Amino acid sequence: MRLSPIMSGYIGRQFALAFVTVLTVIMGIIFLFDLIELIRRAAGKAGLSGWAIVSMALLKLPQMVHTILPFAMMIGAMVCFWRLTRSHELVVARAAGISVWQFLAPVLGVALLFGVFEITLFNPLAATMFSRYERLQDELINRRFTSFDLSEVGLWLREPHDEGEMVVHSEMVHQEGLTLHLRDAQFFIYDKPDHFKQRISAETADLTDGVFEVHRAWVMEGGRASVFRESIRIPTQLTLERIHDNFASPETLSFWQLPGFIRFFERAGFTASKHRLYLQSLLASPFLYCGMVLMAAIFSLSPNTRSGGLTTRVAGGIATGFTVYFFSKVVYALGLSSTLPQALAAWTPAVFASLVGLGVLFHQEDG
Repeated sequence: MRLSPIMSGYIGRQFALAFVTVLTVIMGIIFLFDLIELIRRAAGKAGLSGWAIVSMALLKLPQMVHTILPFAMMIGAMVCFWRLTRSHELVVARAAGISVWQFLAPVLGVALLFGVFEITLFNPLAATMFSRYERLQDELINRRFTSFDLSEVGLWLREPHDEGEMVVHSEMVHQEGLTLHLRDAQFFIYDKPDHFKQRISAETADLTDGVFEVHRAWVMEGGRASVFRESIRIPTQLTLERIHDNFASPETLSFWQLPGFIRFFERAGFTASKHRLYLQSLLASPFLYCGMVLMAAIFSLSPNTRSGGLTTRVAGGIATGFTVYFFSKVVYALGLSSTLPQALAAWTPAVFASLVGLGVLFHQEDG
């Protein structure tokens, strides 16, 4: 299959322009709805300014782009093909003997390149902004200040209470049943904000139901000699379930951070199925975009330009896009429940969209 560089560049530019236009419009609509929802949730919250609400909506917007990109790709491709068909450019190309695969190739190339750009460069920015959005949401709207961080430098917990707060750090963590085991644990206790009261350095500590069981610990207070204790019980409102609930969502981690994070989290005894599925879905997303372009071609490329039925084709394209979306959600749910392997669940929508698009186009063009 020979491709003309001039024609390929022209079709690629037309698709890129249509895609960016559609993506901008959808992003504007999503930003407006998110802003309205945040205003509703922030009603009655003291100390929450209008600029903070707008900032939260802007911080959330890049992460939403990953969700809407398959639709934007499909609609952008349909707009591009309809524009070229209406101006008779594709009609002339077909009359010159150029097949549908030759003018689909540059569009698929642009979709694939944008998918690679999205997961390698845009995703880290979106993850950083979404992480900031979740922190602001917890602090300003949900009024939940307990924080949890598990990374390659260990576990960090912060538990505020009426008399101050407690910060917990551990170099090594491991879950066994309903107990969280900590090694080389440090407890920093404050009797009021920014006023240090006590530090406890322990060889091991166990988080059970509402209490830290600390073993072989040194207790240090300002102006006093260190005291060794064989065991200490520190009451806490933290539970293993609450730690899981506060565990960083995969959307707050960039594509480059996810592999190391998954390895560390699984070594700690936790399950990382959600993060593994999200990583696989990121890897599959460029091919899903190509599949959506192929499905868009089904409804927007017609050998007979006078066949009509534009409304039917638009409705068919939109319905197909939503069908792929709901199908992917069902498959992802099966992957999260371990009914399907995470890799299979993540790649199935991309393979499904590509095979359906290729099969129908082969039937329309070569059948």
